[in-house]
Order: sequence, then C-alpha cells, then structure tokens
Amino acid sequence: MNAPFCVLTIAGSDSGGGAGIQADQRTIRATGGHALTAVTAVTAQDTRRISAWKPVPDALIRAQVESAMGGFDVAAVKTGLLPGPGAVRAVAAALRRFTPVPLVVDPVLASSSGTSFLSEAGIRVLRSELLPLATLVTPNWDEAAALTGLRIRTHAQARAAATRLAADCGRPVLVKGGHGFGRFCRDCLVLPGGGATWFEGERIATANTHGTGCVLSAAIASWLGRGASLADSVRLAHSFLQRALVRGRGLDWGEGHGPAFYGSR
Repeated sequence: MNAPFCVLTIAGSDSGGGAGIQADQRTIRATGGHALTAVTAVTAQDTRRISAWKPVPDALIRAQVESAMGGFDVAAVKTGLLPGPGAVRAVAAALRRFTPVPLVVDPVLASSSGTSFLSEAGIRVLRSELLPLATLVTPNWDEAAALTGLRIRTHAQARAAATRLAADCGRPVLVKGGHGFGRFCRDCLVLPGGGATWFEGERIATANTHGTGCVLSAAIASWLGRGASLADSVRLAHSFLQRALVRGRGLDWGEGHGPAFYGSR
C-alpha cells in the first residue's frame, strides 16, 4: 500500500491545540495527508491569551526541516510562526537545499491577543528571503498592512495591498478577509501579473475562530500537495474552513475564542 502524501508544517506549538502545529496536523490529516512537523516555538496559551512563549533555537529549527525534507517524500510545505530573523533565514536556507515543492507562507507576525512574534528586522528578512520562495503568501489584513506599509480598512484597500505585495515578492498573494466586515468573508487572490480572484463565503457567527488562518493555509498546502491548481486549492481550503466554522459553532470552550472544529461531535 502506498504511503499518504506528506505535508511539512513549520510552525509554533499551541498548548491549547487551537492553532499552530496542532491545527496544521489536524487539517493535513483531515485532507488526506500525513503531517511532518518542525516546531519553531513553544507557547503556553488558552482561549484568551498567550501567557508565555519561547522560541526554538534557529539551528534546531533548520535541523528539523532538513530531517523532514531529507527523510520523506514531501509534497508541500507551509510555514507559520517564525520567531525572529534567524529563524526565517534558517528555514529559507534549509528549503533551498531540496528540490522545490509547493510552499505556503502564512506570515504570522503576532497573535490575535496581541503577542508579537516577528520584529521589523524579521519582517525585512521574511520579505527578502522567504516570500520569494513561496507558491502562495497568505496574510490577514493586519499582516498585509505590516508587509506593505499600506492602510487596510476596506476590501478595495485589501486588494491594493495584495497587488503591492505580489509585485514586490513576485509571488501570488491571498489576503484573507476574516478581519473585514459585512455579511460575507472575502479573500482576495492576486497574481504577480495583476488581476484578482475573490473567494466569498457567508461570515459565520461564532466565537470559535482561533487558528482559522492556520487551518486555511494548511488546507491550501495539502491541496497543492495533492496536485490541485492554486485557484482550486484556495477554493477547496476556503470551503473546508467554512465547514469547520459551522461545525464548531455553539461549542462551549469557556472564555475567549475556541478553535474551529472539524472532528466528531
């Protein structure tokens, strides 16, 4: 029997299980793959906040990536939390050693509760060394603003930021619309040559939204690893996340924001 396709996630560990490595693993398994992991940071968090966190040494991050890439037939890679410019350089250097595979970069700059992970120096290295390797970059509104210096308060401004970032790094960009407003959540996919495709879904009324960016980027990586086109991978991942939000609606995780849920109930 053939082994399932492998997707490597390079991200932080969430002790609450809602985001990061844990969310990526669940998503990759749910979309038919086997999750390989490179842990970049360890966090102590619940549904309300991150109370403590510590980065993994850069050399150990690189060793994890090289072990996974060298020991398995990796079909796709996604990155999440990278805790500093050294970590970004380590990941980029490790990935360059191997035959390129689809790479989804989710530029996690800070937590939704306000904990900052990547400094201005780290953002500059991310832009110069990792984003040019990406098959797709998936910032939310705040991240797209930090990466471009543009103000984003409307969907038109989100498209403008996606266009600027795609041109700057020469790679496709999906600006996620979860931080937007209105009845529908609208994600904007822009290619370096211009032109935008919108992926729209009804905004789900739920407090259980922790880790949605991780779920979406991991699902896109999985579909790319299965050989789907970029547009189809985004569309399928968008639908997967919508179903998870609906399924998790009404679950009581206590105070704060619980995770999107797609297990059995």
